[in-house]
Parts: sequence; structure tokens; C-alpha cells
Amino acid sequence: MPVIIWKKLPTVLLADELLDKAYRRATKAKDSVEDTDRLFRTRKQMIRMIQSASDVLDATLKGYVAKWPSLNKQSEFDRSLIDASVGCDAFRHHLSNLQWAANQTMSLAKKYEQQIQRMMNIDGMHVRRREAYGRISSVIDQVNPSLLWLNRARDQLRELPSINTSEPCIVVAGSPNVGKSALIGVLSSNEPEVAAYPFTTKQLHVGHFEHRRRVYQMVDTPGLLDRPMEDRNNIEMQAIVALENIGSIVLFLLDPAEHGGTSMESQENLLTEVAALLPQTPLIVVDGKADLLKIDTGVNPVSGHLCISATEGYGIEQLREELVARIAADDIGDPLLLPEGWHRSDL
Repeated sequence: MPVIIWKKLPTVLLADELLDKAYRRATKAKDSVEDTDRLFRTRKQMIRMIQSASDVLDATLKGYVAKWPSLNKQSEFDRSLIDASVGCDAFRHHLSNLQWAANQTMSLAKKYEQQIQRMMNIDGMHVRRREAYGRISSVIDQVNPSLLWLNRARDQLRELPSINTSEPCIVVAGSPNVGKSALIGVLSSNEPEVAAYPFTTKQLHVGHFEHRRRVYQMVDTPGLLDRPMEDRNNIEMQAIVALENIGSIVLFLLDPAEHGGTSMESQENLLTEVAALLPQTPLIVVDGKADLLKIDTGVNPVSGHLCISATEGYGIEQLREELVARIAADDIGDPLLLPEGWHRSDL
């Protein structure tokens, strides 16, 4: 599935701006018409103005439709993001309005061009061109609420994270203040992206690291997988279901030192809930804050879990290797074939 680069969504012009752009282009097109016969020249000018204006409006409106993501081509996770942010039904409705306006504009242009083509009266040609402009302007004015909605929606959608569903994705879960964001930061090759998260009032951290030219994504889940079931609303449950589609593995981070303020009993209860919520996704449990536990063996002798410290960098490389091994994205079944999604440079 294509990756949505939310930040590349185009600015949407409003009705007045669109019409101004179209009619300015039409005036320039008229000035380029040459014919020594006044009647033929006027006819060509009026037709050229209507054609030019309608072409600009058609191309601009359909360009918006093409550049905005098609919901049918997105992952369930991305559709959930759109639904929580601006609503999928509204998204479809307003884009379809733009498609309708583009078609109507071209239909009206063709109608008036045919009328002018048969006319022998210069004043009548000007009247028909003004009628065409009026009818076209009315169509564009009708969809101005949709243009306005898309402009506002763009501002919201540009803040969403971009998740590539064809690459491995590590869903980082755990109780609040156990160090999830710090872990993502230290595992990431670059500064993690901080994005809006429409399911909760908190922000989403997305990090990446590379192993053998493959990109591994890490996503934390604020407000989704860090609190009990009874505290989650319907839209959050929808997001959790969607996580099943992007998660290659769930990394559940525990804080045995209880430094974050959540008891181990509560953390273990949450772990049980998360395992039940994402039954098809492999789960790895890691003990964090090894520096506070005074553990330096790599494994917590009490729990048997891999033990790491994001602040000290302890156990991070071992965890990275464990994640890559458990996800097994590069396992080769047929030695003559590259793994699916494998990156290679053209020679």
C-alpha cells in the first residue's frame, strides 16, 4: 500500500481564488488569438476564454482529488487515523464534490462553446461567454464549503504520522512513564518524529532504525495501550484493532523499579490486556531502567526478561538484535529470491 506523506497535501484554493486564477488565465488566452476578420476573431476569443477557464478549474479540482489519498488504497490503520481526525465519510463527500464540480464545469464549457460556434452576432457571443462564466462561477461557489473543509482538514492531517505498512513496525506499549519515548529515542538512527495522534490528546512518537538496508519503524501508543480497558472509548478501540494490521511485534516495556509510579501488579494486568487485544501479534517483554535495578547481566534474574536502560544505553544493541531476529523480515525461504520489500540499488 502507498505511504501517505501527509505533509505533502496541497493547499486548497477557495472559490474566489480559483475563479480569479481561471479567469486571469482566460484573459491571457484571449489576447493570444489572431485573426484579421473581426467576427471570426471574436468567436475564437470567446471560445478560447471559456476553454481556458474551464481547463484551469478542471485540472485544479481533479488535481486536488488525485493528490489526496484514496481511502480504498490505505491500510486500516491509516483509515482509522483519517476517521479519527476528520471523518472518512466527510473526507469522501467533499472530494466527490470537487470531482462533480470539475465535470460540471467541463460540461457547461462544451455547451457554450457549441452555441458560440454557430453564432454570427458579435454581441451575442459576448453575452454567451458571460453566461458561461456565470454558470461556471455558480458551480464553483456551490463547492466552496468543500474547499474550505479540505483546507482545514489539510492542516489537521499534515500533523499525522506516516507509517509504511510494507516495512516492519514495532508497536511499543507499556504503562505511563515507563520510558517508552526514551527507548524509541535511543533505538532510533535519527531524531524520532513527534506527530499528532487523533485518538488521544497525547502525541505519537515514531522512530526508525536500519538493519541490512531495511527500515524498522517504532511507534508508541499513548492513551491506547497504556491504560485499562474500561478507560478506553470506541475510537481508541478502533485504533487498537487497526494496530493489528501494522504491528510486526509488540514490545511491552515494564518498569520493575516502579520508578514511573505504576505498581508492577497494574503493569502486569495491562500486559495481560495488551496480549489479549493483539492476539495475532508476537509479543516481547522487556524490563527497563536496568540502572535503577542494578542489573548488568542483560537478563533480569527474577523475571527472565531482557533488561535494558535507555538512559545508560545498556542492552540496547542486544534488544535491537532480538527485535530483528523475532520479526524475521529478511528470512529467505527461496535462496534465489530476495525477501519481499528488500531494497537494492540499481546498477
